[in-house]
Amino acid sequence: MKARVRLANGFVGYRAFAPVLIGIAVLLISFRPADNSARSLMGGWQCESGNQRMTRIFTEKYFTIAVYNKADGDFVSTAGGSWRIEGTNLVQLYEYNTANPNLVGTEERFPLEAGDDQFALKSGREKEMWKRLDDGTPGQLAGAWLITGRYENGEVRRRTPGVRRTMKILSGTRFQWIAYNTETKEFFGTGGGTYTTENGKYTEHIEFFSRDKSRVGASLEFEFIIQDGEWRHKGRSSRGEPLDEVWTRREVLGI
Repeated sequence: MKARVRLANGFVGYRAFAPVLIGIAVLLISFRPADNSARSLMGGWQCESGNQRMTRIFTEKYFTIAVYNKADGDFVSTAGGSWRIEGTNLVQLYEYNTANPNLVGTEERFPLEAGDDQFALKSGREKEMWKRLDDGTPGQLAGAWLITGRYENGEVRRRTPGVRRTMKILSGTRFQWIAYNTETKEFFGTGGGTYTTENGKYTEHIEFFSRDKSRVGASLEFEFIIQDGEWRHKGRSSRGEPLDEVWTRREVLGI
């Protein structure tokens, strides 16, 4: 049995994975110490090793990480919450962590080395190398959103997010939704991939789906509009069921 090691993303991996990351580090030569500006990290990022792909999305305050098999989208794990930079350290406060739920509600900090289109996180002797996918553009929905209502018979039924949350977090090209409970540390499901926003249409291209891997590879198109600062999202779910939802930015809700 391979010895296990916890990597800088808060997940539990295997030592077979770590040497590959260290090897990648040797190839990257243009790093500078991380500055105090969080904007240098905002957007979508990716790290690959063997069959596994890790993606990150940083918004102004929130982040998410997903790990899945890049060949068939088989879901492995996810973690996320809020983040900040302190000096040359990345500090992550977890709201969900499927690999280690005990980390929910706790902070971890990692030495950070940042370049223009890449960054490295250190955890002990291990190093993760991340490559930029986008800087928060060109999609129109970059940010962290919580579902706050659903339309039924033409009327919206509001809900106030509490400890049970459904969040959708987007960079300029990537999205991930996550359903979880910050109090019980339960995880209910997640999915994600890439997206586009064109001519009033929001289209998701699914790369991983924790509840049903058969959805991987599907594309879902929705009507969308931003009205009074809220995102109205209308179409059909991955199961073909009609949906008409209202999403609100977390910064507006103060959650």
